[in-house]
Amino acid sequence: MQDPLEVLRRVFGYEAFRGHQRAAIDAVVAGRDALVLMPTGAGKSLCYQVPALVRPGVAVVVSPLIALMQDQVAALAQNGVKAAALNSALDGRERAGVERAVREGRLDLVYVSPERFAAPGFLELLERAPLALFAIDEAHCVSQWGHDFRPDYRQLAVLAERFPAVPRIALTATADEATRADILRELRLEGAERFVSGFDRPNIRYTVRPRRERVRQLLAFLAGRRGEAGIVYCMTRKRVDDVADALNRAGVPALAYHAGMEAGERAAAQARFVASDDAVMVATVAFGMGIDKPDVRFVAHLDLPKSLEAYYQETGRAGRDGLPAEAWMLYGPGDAAQLGRFIEQSEASEEQKRVERGKLEALMRYAEAATCRRQILLGYFGDGCEPCGNCDACLDPPELFDGTEAAQMALSAIYRTGQRFGGGHIIDVLRGRETERVLRLRHDGLPTFGVGKDRRVGEWRSILRQLTAAELVAAENLEGFTVLRLGPEARAVLRGERQVQLRLEKREARARRQPGERRERGAPAASSDRTGFEALRALRHRLAQEQGVPAYVVFQDNALHAMLERRPASLEEMAEVPGVGATKLRRYGEAFLEALRALPSPPAD
Repeated sequence: MQDPLEVLRRVFGYEAFRGHQRAAIDAVVAGRDALVLMPTGAGKSLCYQVPALVRPGVAVVVSPLIALMQDQVAALAQNGVKAAALNSALDGRERAGVERAVREGRLDLVYVSPERFAAPGFLELLERAPLALFAIDEAHCVSQWGHDFRPDYRQLAVLAERFPAVPRIALTATADEATRADILRELRLEGAERFVSGFDRPNIRYTVRPRRERVRQLLAFLAGRRGEAGIVYCMTRKRVDDVADALNRAGVPALAYHAGMEAGERAAAQARFVASDDAVMVATVAFGMGIDKPDVRFVAHLDLPKSLEAYYQETGRAGRDGLPAEAWMLYGPGDAAQLGRFIEQSEASEEQKRVERGKLEALMRYAEAATCRRQILLGYFGDGCEPCGNCDACLDPPELFDGTEAAQMALSAIYRTGQRFGGGHIIDVLRGRETERVLRLRHDGLPTFGVGKDRRVGEWRSILRQLTAAELVAAENLEGFTVLRLGPEARAVLRGERQVQLRLEKREARARRQPGERRERGAPAASSDRTGFEALRALRHRLAQEQGVPAYVVFQDNALHAMLERRPASLEEMAEVPGVGATKLRRYGEAFLEALRALPSPPAD
């Protein structure tokens, strides 16, 4: 049997395993079951790809989306691995060919969808094939408590009964304690060894801003990021179309993706994004799980995501190559109310709705945080860190003030109006606005009428959001409208028994830090040789186009940066560059050596 480390070096071009990779690989190679939880970009795929090359037989990989399968098969082929996908995109002849290769054991890995297990004769095909292992990727899809429940995943429990001698490994980047327990129970993996790495993605910088004008703020964010690939998430299809049009008019190469488009249009947009070095994909959350693109440099949310799990998963599509990346989000006072309506209008059970309400509250606490965002995000998953120095709250700490008096004004207005109105009406009362509604309800006669007239509307909106995040105010859905009620700790504030610290809202007048001004905590440094990087990127693009594959499956950005840093002068030296395995060295080594020789000598230190 081959040594896993030798396989890692020869096939994938890396000198050492990271974190729990080796322990998880050893467990599966030895025939034991495993649950692997690692952050995106930490190398989860190697935890089943290496055992697939070490153990005899075919590894069956369950993957949720056709595009994801195709990208992974293409990347493996570049490394000389015999892999194929078995899905609905194949015609009858192609499907028969893959099935024959599985049955005869001529593949190292075959990727299949969870729905494939219900297809007539599929389990019988597997029973006639030499099997190395089963890998269940994106395993959080099996859990109703996860953010992307897929009922078809639950039928995979049959593997424990039909193939008891074949090891199974379940993998995910996103699972809190409840979701992990559900994965183990639903897949009958109670006896599996568990390898849980931290959730931290230190190369990602987290920034959250109050939303004022989506497009204007987004264009300002993108101003220093021309030539970079990124994803922009919006809540609605119409907003996706509007934002994509606005970006294109501003000279930003943008694509749109949402469920209202024809399947062919969506597939074409995704293919263009994957192949591009600088396209911006504007999409609903229907886009992304099937993307294995490592060089996404930013993920922007123009509306709140559904939960912190969804946010972590979506922002995790940035910086998969380990190089510096950004997660940037806007939010407004209506976002939480709209998400709350979605919860209440759903057909979920009351228990599920209760869970979803809790997730929404956790998301709002993150959005309104005045302290390190990474600590709050990791804490939600039971992880932790010191203040990170790589989020907006650490890099540009918010100014706090004693907001006890303002909080008492707001809480009193909510109470005296009967706890049955939304934030807009409460602010009208506080600012002393004699609107038709205020006058009709005689709220102009309340003691709180006009007590907050010295604060702007935006300030009061921020205060109400922060009070909601602190659970001093509860935002509840009543017949389709959001009403504000007093939270459990509100009376202590009203009685003067508790002080309240609030964040002072800042205008976005400060210049953003330029890329490279501060190296992200734990992130590898990118080469400063921009001209050289562009030359290598152009060569990579040409080689990829010739083969009809995404550029990153030739070499990822971090491999190009490593070439520029090391300047290999021979194939032997090129073989030492991380990410250059034996097959890629044979295919591309000379071409990249020639490109490096043509570059000007790097400046002396």
